[in-house]
Amino acid sequence: MAIIAPSLLAASFGSFKEEIVSAVDGGADWLHLDVMDGSFVPPITFGANIVECCRSVSPKIFRDVHLMIDSPEKHIDSFVSAGADLITVHQEATKHLHRLLGYIRSTGVKAGVAINPGTTAAAIRDVIELADLVLVMTVNPGWGGQKFIPTTLSKIREIHGWIKSGNLSTIIEVDGGITSETAPLCYEAGASAFVAGTSVFGSKDRKEAITKLRASITDKKS
Repeated sequence: MAIIAPSLLAASFGSFKEEIVSAVDGGADWLHLDVMDGSFVPPITFGANIVECCRSVSPKIFRDVHLMIDSPEKHIDSFVSAGADLITVHQEATKHLHRLLGYIRSTGVKAGVAINPGTTAAAIRDVIELADLVLVMTVNPGWGGQKFIPTTLSKIREIHGWIKSGNLSTIIEVDGGITSETAPLCYEAGASAFVAGTSVFGSKDRKEAITKLRASITDKKS
């Protein structure tokens, strides 16, 4: 099953609650929250308070929190308390990845690990058994609206091979330049969760945008 996770990074913060509702009512499976600290990536976005806002506005929606921050281990507890259902940390951002993924899972929250386009899949090979999700960045993190990097497809295939051979339930998620044209390519390579920012919130009709994205993947299945 394809998981569609609109990224609130592309939403209008002037009407944030309405944007959350538009995505949920439009058929989103998850809400993707990109937390940026101005250090690991240049922009600064928001913190745990926005995760709490999402929980308040739409308690049942799955909250997919992507920490693009240095030393994420210092902030896990605040995001757990705010209502994160899954917390993804970057391989490049922490010295003790194995321990951190284990800690996230110990809180009862699902744990994800992300890798940037310049990071090889091999960098996470030894921790994949601890990851409920692997996020393959298909653009360089920091800004929405970037163009999809086709060479990331080979990493998706490699990681999918490990998951299959190890009989793991790990989900592969993709983030960056995901549209009805690129999502089927990622699905074919092994991804099953699709973060879409501009292609959803840049559309006047969020339901239509989500439906179109989901249909592009469904068409690939048939």
